[in-house]
Amino acid sequence: MASFTFRGLMAPVFTAFNSDWSVNVSVIPDYATFLADNGVPAVLVHGSTGEGTSLSVPERKLLAEAWVAAGKLTKQHIMIQVGGCPLPDVKELAAHAESIGADSILTLPELYLKPTTPQDLIEYLQQISRVAPSTPLLYYHIPMWSNVNINMEQFLNLSVGKISTFHGIKYTSNDLSEGYNALKAAGGRYAVFLGADTLVEPAAAIGFDSVIATSLNFMPGHFVQIMKAIKENRVSDARAIQEKLTAACKVITKNGAWIPTMKVAMNFVSPINVGSARAPLKNLSPEHVAELQVDLPEYTVL
Repeated sequence: MASFTFRGLMAPVFTAFNSDWSVNVSVIPDYATFLADNGVPAVLVHGSTGEGTSLSVPERKLLAEAWVAAGKLTKQHIMIQVGGCPLPDVKELAAHAESIGADSILTLPELYLKPTTPQDLIEYLQQISRVAPSTPLLYYHIPMWSNVNINMEQFLNLSVGKISTFHGIKYTSNDLSEGYNALKAAGGRYAVFLGADTLVEPAAAIGFDSVIATSLNFMPGHFVQIMKAIKENRVSDARAIQEKLTAACKVITKNGAWIPTMKVAMNFVSPINVGSARAPLKNLSPEHVAELQVDLPEYTVL
């Protein structure tokens, strides 16, 4: 059985595009090094932040290969998200991720013929597990985008012993009650990664030890310091940093959708340029970009 021991901070990396909308893999070595140097020991490729569902299968393979290669140099854990496309393509991407040495695989549910019960989801994950039998598999729970609302506590309890490579979930929901129950499900045997930038401090206070969040890409220090403060029982310090992080997210997304606005912030705050967001996402106007650059800095400094 594939083992999965990673816990901690994981950046869901952006996909960098060139001006002609081709994928830009040349930035990946520097991108990986930037994250590693700033306390981020793991990377998620092709998550929502990475626009995975807007990429072709060949593009996704190319990017996965580049990130795995970079991760070998930086010693980062590389997780590849393989879902968001027809099941044959999901299975092809999962098998590819295993063949190139990815450390783990994450998958969205089927997005059209959606699973409606925990058993439906288990059977879907079993198919993916079979084609990558040596690589840890996790499930991507993001009901506000997938519209798959299966209760994670029930799913995790029912999944025990049924998916040979299964090790946990990315939990992207503001419902911390269900998140806490997921942490405790099945005797706490599964990894549960929080996927909510604005809830890191309260989630860490109730026991979350792992986070996958977009602004980790360009404000990693906020996350590192929140987790450290909670571990040292400095709750008021953690709360103050969370307030800055939450305020930054509000400023960033004030005039646009999550991914395009976060890419602008990445380009502005970090040394890595990830370009704009690919259609069907809509990018910010020059005026809104300028406004963000004026309003954001006070929240990015700890």
